[in-house]
Amino acid sequence: MAETDVQAICNYISSSRPDLVMIDSIQTMKIEELSSSCGSIVQVRESANMLLGVGKSLDIPIIIVGHVNKGGEIAGPKVLEHIVDTVLYFEGERNQAYRILRAVKNRYGSTNEIGVFEMTEKGLTEVENPSAMLLSGRMSGVSGSAITCVIEGTRPILAEVQALVTATGFGNPRRMSTGFDYNRFNLILAVLEKREGLFFSSLDAYLNIVGGLRLDEPAVDLAVAMALVSGVRDFPIPDDMVVFGEVGLSGEVRSVSRILERVKEASRMGFNKCVVPKSCVKQLASVKNDVEIIGVSTLAGAISLLK
Repeated sequence: MAETDVQAICNYISSSRPDLVMIDSIQTMKIEELSSSCGSIVQVRESANMLLGVGKSLDIPIIIVGHVNKGGEIAGPKVLEHIVDTVLYFEGERNQAYRILRAVKNRYGSTNEIGVFEMTEKGLTEVENPSAMLLSGRMSGVSGSAITCVIEGTRPILAEVQALVTATGFGNPRRMSTGFDYNRFNLILAVLEKREGLFFSSLDAYLNIVGGLRLDEPAVDLAVAMALVSGVRDFPIPDDMVVFGEVGLSGEVRSVSRILERVKEASRMGFNKCVVPKSCVKQLASVKNDVEIIGVSTLAGAISLLK
């Protein structure tokens, strides 16, 4: 329907009883009785409430498309997110063909699942093996690159962590992080300086997660640390090695959850060595014949592997 009047849309839904309704977008909808303009807080909130009433009473699912602001959040009142059952973000870098569908709120299910899609000349197509997609184009024998495994919902996904460390040309060194928490990045740099004697105070440090992923899992810490050490020493991490573990402020490597799934995914993708927290080694007895398990209890032990 080429219609923006919410009352007319609700009347049509009640009479035709469709299987699915899609509103594109909620910022263009209006209720004639309200004097405010389209996209205002009142119009967005009341339009969503009216659609909610029709959808619930007739048991018809309604998908509402909403604009996002410069901060990447849904434009309009926050109450819009409280009204709906599920909030999905469809994200992607402007210059990349891959898109990620991520659940931010889900009243009836998990918010940890993601879907990965690729934009082709035929439209969006599902990426059935995100690990292979994220590792495609990876160069071998290059310093500053580490492979880790994250858990997105029920799915283990391999991701590449890239670090570049270079002499600074300014008074204060630059720190840039893409796809990884900036404060966590600085924390790992501080641990490397204090516990391992690697000084970054006169060096610029850049961190990038390949493929547009955002990694916020503690299991990524060790891969970030080893990528930084590899970058500053110019020693490449072996191409067949996967790294995961949480790094503590004392330089210890702490255990991570679902270790068996991570190692099995690495083995499936052809990686032969897994650097894991030493406290997790006992859980991996069933895969020792397939993959070489290297247990480390400290950051120094992991760094010693870079020779």
